[in-house]
Amino acid sequence: MEIKLQNGGSVQVADGVFGREFNEGLVHQAVVAYMAASRSGTKAQKTRSEVSGGGIKPWRQKGTGRARAGTTRSPIWRTGGRAFAAQPRNYEQKINRKAYRVAMSGIFSELVRQGRLFVVDAIDVEAPKTKLVVSLLNGMGFNGVTLLVPEVVSENLYLAARNLGDVGVLDPRALDPVSLVGSDQVVITVAALKMVEEWLS
Repeated sequence: MEIKLQNGGSVQVADGVFGREFNEGLVHQAVVAYMAASRSGTKAQKTRSEVSGGGIKPWRQKGTGRARAGTTRSPIWRTGGRAFAAQPRNYEQKINRKAYRVAMSGIFSELVRQGRLFVVDAIDVEAPKTKLVVSLLNGMGFNGVTLLVPEVVSENLYLAARNLGDVGVLDPRALDPVSLVGSDQVVITVAALKMVEEWLS
């Protein structure tokens, strides 16, 4: 199939990558798996056995008129341990590599069908200035959340775009389903498009 370039030309791409049917369930699974893997899972609290102290019985069992107590580190005590304490955990969800690639192909195919994938010859700026990226996007007529995907992310482009909240810059090897789905338009160079095609073929 052919994808039109912004300058009026066209580029040939594989139907199996950019003409695939959109599988909503599989794409959802890929998005959830990616977002779950980004969670740190480092939250930790101490149980009554992990809190320091509490080794001695605070008072004798009977005769004081107070409720019986065996430790000062019970969850109902101040400075005590936490009942049902949170522990470090891994939120990662398994998704097969082939299924992930099919989901990514489906996302790219849907971007093409919706006219949200724009292919250009090059994406770069002469200096690390935000106004250059703004003028570049305005010149192309883009607004909203925009993802720029050059074949190589130059330092100038990265520094110039990082201050724009609705503009993202990603290397084609670092593309993820969340960034693609959440973008109003994806601007990619021809070389980066070929790298994506090779990756997903």
